[in-house]
Amino acid sequence: MNMREDIKALVAESLYAKQQLLNDEQLIATLEQVSKLFIDCFKADGKVLFCGNGGSAADAQHISAELSGRYKLDRKPLFAEALHVNTSYMTAVANDYSYDEVYSRMVEAAGREGDVLVAISTSGNSSNVLKAVEKARSIGMKVVGMTGDKGGKMKGLCDHLLDAPSSNTPRIQECHILMGHIICELTEKGLFDA
Repeated sequence: MNMREDIKALVAESLYAKQQLLNDEQLIATLEQVSKLFIDCFKADGKVLFCGNGGSAADAQHISAELSGRYKLDRKPLFAEALHVNTSYMTAVANDYSYDEVYSRMVEAAGREGDVLVAISTSGNSSNVLKAVEKARSIGMKVVGMTGDKGGKMKGLCDHLLDAPSSNTPRIQECHILMGHIICELTEKGLFDA
């Protein structure tokens, strides 16, 4: 086993996925559209809700924290929240209903027409995330999906699909964080950097 070569190969894989992202004009255009959507939502005093499982839940929490706290600019907080952070709620709903319902019920409680749901699933097929997407659409929220290159079942359900150009879960997640940071930076600039 040659760890040094493994490290270089993994970095090269990550760089390749990001180069594919850079070369994808449609994906770049979608990032621009999503950033404008966030800006418009926050200007209208709306909120952006995030959901995902496992590493995607961590990404949901990371990106929402950049918006609700701050990214680069010292500015007022924005209403962004990862829907899994209340463990008492999550475990109660999973126990009393099912894990498939944990996000859709919170979307129903917190989401309003004009708000945005960011649904993160590397496969695009997570059933609880899909149910959240369906609930968000039914109440007039805009839906942004973050998936891998195939889009899965989410592909036809989202207003905007950020399908990371990879089928390798770690590389997808690395692209998701990059795309999340891009959206945070453009949103801050659009709202606060005159």
